[in-house]
Amino acid sequence: MSRKIQAPRGTSDVLPEAADARASLEATARRVLEGSGYRRIETPVFEATELFARGVGASTDIVQKEMYTFDDGGGRSVTLRPEGTAPICRAYVEHGMHKLPQPVKLWYLSSFFRQEKPQAGRFRQFWQIGAETIGSDDPAVDAEIIALLATLLAEIDVGGLRLRIGSLGTLEARHAYRERLQAHLHARADELSEDVRSRIGLNPLRAFDSDHPGTQAVMRDAPLLLDHLDAADAEHFATVRELLDRAQIDYEVDPTLVRGLDYYTRTVFEFTSDALGAQSGVAGGGRYDGLVEMLGGPPSPGCGFAAGIERMLLASGGMPVAPPPVDLYVGFESAAQRATAFAVVDEARRARLNAQVELAGRSRKGQLKHADRLGARYVAIVGDDMTILKDMQAGEQRDVAAGEVVARVLRDRGMR
Repeated sequence: MSRKIQAPRGTSDVLPEAADARASLEATARRVLEGSGYRRIETPVFEATELFARGVGASTDIVQKEMYTFDDGGGRSVTLRPEGTAPICRAYVEHGMHKLPQPVKLWYLSSFFRQEKPQAGRFRQFWQIGAETIGSDDPAVDAEIIALLATLLAEIDVGGLRLRIGSLGTLEARHAYRERLQAHLHARADELSEDVRSRIGLNPLRAFDSDHPGTQAVMRDAPLLLDHLDAADAEHFATVRELLDRAQIDYEVDPTLVRGLDYYTRTVFEFTSDALGAQSGVAGGGRYDGLVEMLGGPPSPGCGFAAGIERMLLASGGMPVAPPPVDLYVGFESAAQRATAFAVVDEARRARLNAQVELAGRSRKGQLKHADRLGARYVAIVGDDMTILKDMQAGEQRDVAAGEVVARVLRDRGMR
């Protein structure tokens, strides 16, 4: 016997039951986002490696440790996309979207890839729903992005939600704060993890995310960025909070909140769920005002979110979804009637009925049992002379010609 082949570690098959729940989640996201003016976009699965090194940040864990990067056979380095914002900003620049009425509002549902330790609801190939608003620095953009994500999570019944928000200020305003934080870290460098110590010069804010006990002790009395925002950044953050308050969206201000991507500016946020235990992150995002310009485009401020599909479904209890109803199940007495049964099913499908045909060679009794298992409303058993048409709900049956089955079903259901 050949050795059984299994899926690679850190990946997961999406079985039919899970696919139904995902389809329901997608339909909800489409309704929420497109109803608010967002249009669907899809970017390639792999992009030039430079896009992520430049856009996401060379000092981030994603770029340093987690990307799947390879040669495309022509000497070009490409990477399976680890996140969605940089590719969408690349598409915004490449396709001249800055010439459209601003802001441009886009949403996506795509797969992403990161080589990280698999955990509950976290896989090396994972799916996210995201939304991006590019072309406006209005704080109402930030509030809308957060509000839409809160609506989506509420509609799929994610339990134990907690929203944390903070502000990182603009890149320019953050420079002076970085120097204060770097001085604090250098003064106690021997207490830091090796990873944090190596990044003091590149990205000292990442120290707030560390789970290393010594680093956490150092960060307890570290200077906080929220205390060093300039007047414009402080006003922007205050307006975002005012809009969230008016929308009655509960949140807590977290001055230590730092997202794992270098492009974030000003507003950052994260939704967690108590239903997920220690690894509680469900969704998050923030503003990235310099990213489009960094990728070669005109100054185009942006803000967005990304929400993990696997994490959302896990936190919502799986969103059980009933399979599509079966309007008509068509069986046959013997192989001689197979072609007639197939023709009846084809006619039913063209009439937009959900129809299935017997495919396993079951007996008449077995066909009726299988139709009942499927929840079929009508069953037609094609015989040599006549076809038995049974209404499974009413328990009534009649003899009809095979060519009349679909018309009878449509008439009984008031579809003609």
